[in-house]
Amino acid sequence: MAAEVVVPQIQDDPMAGVKRDYKGNRKEPNPGLPKDVVRNEYTSMFESFRDSLDEHHDRRQKIGKVSRDITGLSKKIIFSLQRVRKLNEPIPQNISSEIEKRTKEIKELLLTIVDDVAGYRRYQYPMPGIEEFVEAVSFAHYLETQTLITPEQMQAALGDDVKIPITPADYVYGIFDLTGEMMRFATAVAALSGALPSGFMSEEDDNGRTILEDLQETASMLQIVPPISSKGWKDKKGVMVESVRKVERVGYGVRVRGNERPKGVGYDFDVGEEPAPVMD
Repeated sequence: MAAEVVVPQIQDDPMAGVKRDYKGNRKEPNPGLPKDVVRNEYTSMFESFRDSLDEHHDRRQKIGKVSRDITGLSKKIIFSLQRVRKLNEPIPQNISSEIEKRTKEIKELLLTIVDDVAGYRRYQYPMPGIEEFVEAVSFAHYLETQTLITPEQMQAALGDDVKIPITPADYVYGIFDLTGEMMRFATAVAALSGALPSGFMSEEDDNGRTILEDLQETASMLQIVPPISSKGWKDKKGVMVESVRKVERVGYGVRVRGNERPKGVGYDFDVGEEPAPVMD
């Protein structure tokens, strides 16, 4: 009679290894705390600390994700605005529609964290996305009106539903970044039109303020503002000064050396019209 074969039953997950202590004895997986944990008058206090820290880390993670999403949407708004070629005029409808759509998405994201950043928490959690949003809105405001947006106008841009205050640091750092976008806009328009962008007061008046004058005035204002915080202030100030110098060099090239360009090289057209390549 054949011997009966006994197949041992696998009690644990076959893919999991067996953990043993230094004596070779099997360790219980995830033993956790013993059931008979001794509690005293301090136990509940430390449990409340634990719960508070868990809430803090969850809140910080949530706010950080929303801030990153706002940063991405704000950058898309700025990229769209860099396609504008006229200053002190309404933004073209196709670009304006893109901006309105993304601004709406930003407001919906902010609504999800209104309670998380209420009160002192607004200063507790970093939100660089708000700074990027200030940059985008102030750039759109400048292109349409050729003026610098005020803190009150910036707060109003969020709407009545989004009750999240824009701090002085958010506003000032956003304006610092605005100067970089003004530099890029001035460089692109000058390359296409042969002149620095300016806002004409009327059809008869061609002495409107140029973007270089606006940039110099904004930079002068920011340089006399007392530092709001030490983090990044010096770096942003240095980048802003370099942006002004770049536009000054562009203006010099347009005004002083512009007539040295041979006919047929580049573009030949009147300022204010769409550029057209010279064919002859």
